[in-house]
Amino acid sequence: MEFIKTDIEGVYIIEPKVFNDARGYFFEAFKQGEFEKNIGKVDFVQDNESKSSYGVLRGLHYQKGEFSQAKLVRVIKGKVIDVAVDIRKSSPTFGKHVAVELSEDNKRQLFIPRGFAHGFLVLSQEAIFTYKVDNIYAPQSEASIRFDDPDLNINWPISKDNVLTSEKDLKGKSLAEAELFD
Repeated sequence: MEFIKTDIEGVYIIEPKVFNDARGYFFEAFKQGEFEKNIGKVDFVQDNESKSSYGVLRGLHYQKGEFSQAKLVRVIKGKVIDVAVDIRKSSPTFGKHVAVELSEDNKRQLFIPRGFAHGFLVLSQEAIFTYKVDNIYAPQSEASIRFDDPDLNINWPISKDNVLTSEKDLKGKSLAEAELFD
């Protein structure tokens, strides 16, 4: 596995070594020792999976306080643009984001530490998205930031008019209004 630092401290792109042959492919999606050596100790406690169609945008989500989550995300089927936004007020990269294409072809993963809002936009006909988290889901602590907040300046590759998102995400706050991390 190759662990690639991004422009934001703590966010990593992980590229596995993929072994292809006539039968298909094989790769190690997670190896705790290598992960800890390159990123640090993270105790994942839950795996989640979603299925979405073209134009679905999920996010930008995060959990506040003691229920904040680090995530290791990847795409099993399809293609997405995955975005992590630094919402740590004391960070030198506060309000900045990393956007990475994750797909069944490139098999890349993205590690997002605590203190980030996260979302993705489906670019293929369908996408199956999976992620490990280091804390349980706590609905009372969840929050979202609008995907189209102009202060974030995220270049989503599909027009806003063609994006399908939840009513809850449409009610997300702007970065300026959101309850953030210190």
